[in-house]
Amino acid sequence: MLDETTLLADECAVEASTWLATVADIASGAAPESAIPLLLLTTSQIQLVGARLGAISDIVLDQRFEADPGPDTELDPLRAGLAHLLDGVDEYADLEDPVTSPEPATGSLSNDLTIIAGALTHGLAHHEAGRPTEALWWWQYSYLADWGDRAAMAVRVLQTLLAHLRLDADADVVGEAEFDALHT
Repeated sequence: MLDETTLLADECAVEASTWLATVADIASGAAPESAIPLLLLTTSQIQLVGARLGAISDIVLDQRFEADPGPDTELDPLRAGLAHLLDGVDEYADLEDPVTSPEPATGSLSNDLTIIAGALTHGLAHHEAGRPTEALWWWQYSYLADWGDRAAMAVRVLQTLLAHLRLDADADVVGEAEFDALHT
């Protein structure tokens, strides 16, 4: 019988793997016309995993140190693929910290998604090495410290982009498309 920690780690690992595979597929340029809605959907789903980890008690490592999960995964190809795919809409306005500092800053969807990928990959390395508590600890810590904020911002920007794509269309073009769709 699996204990609750192992079960939660296994569930998080499945979600992390799915997110990573989906984002890698999107970054490859396989379906550029659906990239923004798919990124919005998959990043919203991984936010749920992070929120779940944020809602539970702090995970504490038995040894009070993190075992070396091995070499870091090379994420530059993912970042480059996303930056190419999102060219022209990659950068956005942000705040340093909406609670403590109203200082304006800029952000980048490709960087945000790559930061999330790095954190998820790091936790997966622990999980695959049979260290479920360390995987959960890493995912929880990094969610609260970094990738949760980046995921929230990415979802906000992706939703805003999708709204502009869908709602800023020329009324005549939309009317013609609706007419064509209804009469074919």
